[in-house]
Amino acid sequence: MGNALTHAEPSAETRQRLFRLTLGAVGVVYGDIGTSPLYTMQTVLAEPGIRPEAVNVLGGLSLMFWALIIVVTVKYMLFILRADNKGEGGIMALMALAQRSVRGIPRLPLLIAVLAIFGAALMYGDGVITPSLSVLSAVEGLEVAAPALKEWVVPITLLVILGLFWLQRHGTDKIGAVFGPICVVWFLSIASLGVYGIVRHPQVLVAVNPVYAVRFFLHNHAVAFFALGAVVLTVTGTEALYADMGHFGKRAIRRAWLGFVLPALLLNYFGQGALVLGDPRAAANPFYLLVPQPLLYPMIALATMATVIASQAVISGAFSMTREAIQLGYLPRMPVVHTSHEMAGQIFMPWVNRVLLLLILGAVIGFRHSANLAAAYGIAVTGTMVITTLLALIVARYHWKWNLFQVFAVGALFLTVDIAFFSANLIKVEHGGWFPLALGLIIFVIMSTWRRGRELVVREIKQSGLSLVPFIENITEHPPLRVPGTAVFLTGNQQAVPHALLHNLKHNKVLHERNVMLTVDILETPVAEADERMRITPLGGEFYGLELRFGFAENPNIPHALSRCAGAGLGFDMMDTTFFLSRETIVADKRRPGMAFWRDKLFAFLSRNALPATAFFQIPGNRLIELGTQVEI
Repeated sequence: MGNALTHAEPSAETRQRLFRLTLGAVGVVYGDIGTSPLYTMQTVLAEPGIRPEAVNVLGGLSLMFWALIIVVTVKYMLFILRADNKGEGGIMALMALAQRSVRGIPRLPLLIAVLAIFGAALMYGDGVITPSLSVLSAVEGLEVAAPALKEWVVPITLLVILGLFWLQRHGTDKIGAVFGPICVVWFLSIASLGVYGIVRHPQVLVAVNPVYAVRFFLHNHAVAFFALGAVVLTVTGTEALYADMGHFGKRAIRRAWLGFVLPALLLNYFGQGALVLGDPRAAANPFYLLVPQPLLYPMIALATMATVIASQAVISGAFSMTREAIQLGYLPRMPVVHTSHEMAGQIFMPWVNRVLLLLILGAVIGFRHSANLAAAYGIAVTGTMVITTLLALIVARYHWKWNLFQVFAVGALFLTVDIAFFSANLIKVEHGGWFPLALGLIIFVIMSTWRRGRELVVREIKQSGLSLVPFIENITEHPPLRVPGTAVFLTGNQQAVPHALLHNLKHNKVLHERNVMLTVDILETPVAEADERMRITPLGGEFYGLELRFGFAENPNIPHALSRCAGAGLGFDMMDTTFFLSRETIVADKRRPGMAFWRDKLFAFLSRNALPATAFFQIPGNRLIELGTQVEI
C-alpha cells in the first residue's frame, strides 16, 4: 500500500518516490486546511460580541494555534494515523478495523457500524461544503480589489467548480503532480505574507501562550464558547487527510505537515493577527488586506487555484470512502476507475463525481456567500471528528491492547476538544447547519437501508433454496445429460443450490461436465493475504465449492482470480467456461417483516440502479448467462 516504505536505507528511487508522494500530499491532502486562512480569522472576529481588540485578537490566535497543535499534530498525526487498516484510512476503514477488534463482544460491532455510517454521512456533507466555501472565499477577494465586481463572484465560482470536477477523471496522481507545485507556491506566499505582518507587530507572537486563550474566555464569557464554532475552521480538512492516507501513505503526509504546511499556516495566522492589532478595521478581511495592493490580483488568482486544490482533498476522500462502503456492503455497486498503476488507492468514481458536482453547485447558488457556508460547515466537520475519536479509542483498547487508564487519558483530552467544537456549532443549525445534517441524514438512510436490504435478500434466498449436498447426491443417482465445459454459478450461499443452476437444469435439461459454486467475500482488511484469497471444496460428482476473497480496497476481478486456481488443482479455460448469474428483481411487500415499506421501495430502487455484479466483478459478457429471479422483501 501507499505507506509501505522500507525501514532500511532508502534507495534513490525510494527517496524520489517519497518526495513525489510528499509533493502530491501537499497538493491534494493539505489543500483544504491550507486555505483556511482565507476565512478563519475573519469569521472568528465577526462573531457577535467579539470586537477586534487586542484581548480578542491574541485570544483567538491562541485558540487557533492550540487547535492546530492538539487536533492536527497530536491527535491526527500521532494517534489517528496509527489506526490504519493495512495502509488504508478513513472512517469506513476505521470501522472495519474496530469491528474486527471487538469480534465476539455483543452489540459493540453494531454500535460501531451505526457510528461509522453516520460519520461517513457527515463526511459527504463536508465534501459538499468544502469546495463551495473554499472557492467562494477566494473569489470574494474581488470584492476587496474591485467592489463593482461583487455580482460576478457567484458565476465565477460556478465556472471554477465546473473546471475542478472536469479534472477528476485524470486521477489524483496526475492532479497531485500539477497541484503540488501550485500549493508549494501558495504556502510559501502565505508564509511570506505572515512574516511581513509579524515584522510590523512582533508582539503578536505572545499568543502561543495558552494563557491568552484563557483570557479570551474570561473576557467574553459565553460568547467565547460560541466563537469556538469559528475557531474550528482552522482544522478543516483533517478528516479528509485521514481518508486520503491510502493515496499517499502516512509517512509522506506527516513529512509534509511538520516540515512545511504547519509552519506556513502558523506564520500566516500570526501575520493576520498582527495586522488587526495595528488596524482593527482590517478584521473585515484580514487575509486580503495583508496583501500589498500591487500583489492583490495575483494573490486572488493564486488563492482561487489553491481553493480548487483544497476541494480535491475531500473529493478524493469521498471516492475512497465510497469504494470502501461499497465493498463492505453499505452502498450499491458503482463503477470504479483506477487512475494509477503504482497506487491502488488512487481511483475515480464517475457517479460520485456527478452527484457531488450537482450538490456543490446547488450550495453555492443557495448560500451565495462564504459567511453563510461557514455557519453550515462546522457541524459536519466536528461531528465526524467526534466519531473518529471514539472509533480510534475502541481500536486502541481492543486492537492495540491499551489499558483503561491510557484510553481514558487520551480520550479525555481529544473528546473534550472535539465535543467543545461540536457543541459550539450546534447553535448554527438554523443559520445553515441544517444543510449538512439533512444531507447526512439522507445518506445515512441510504446506507443503512442498503445494508439491511441486502441482509433481507440473503435471508430470503437462503430460506427458499434447496440444500446442495442432497441435490448432488440425487444428480449422481439420476444423472441428466452432461455437456462439455465448466459452469460457474455465482451464489451467496455455499450450502444451497443456486437459482441459476436450477433454472438451467429445469429449462435446458442439461448440466455441464464441471460445476463450480462461486462465492465472493469482501474482507475487513484492505488487501487479502495470499493464503486467504481462495478456498476450494470438492463436493463430489464434479461439483466444487469455490470461495474467492478480496480486500475492501481491491477491485474484484473474477477471471483474473480464477486463473490463479490452477495451482490449487482447479484450472479454468476461459474459452470453455460459462458464468451463470441469478439476477434478483426486488419486490417490496408490505406483509413481510424486516423494514418499513418505504425503505423496501427505496432498496428496490437502489437495486435496480446498481452496477450489475457481472460488470463489477469484470466477468466478460460473451461468457455470461443471466437468469432472473424475483425476491420479495
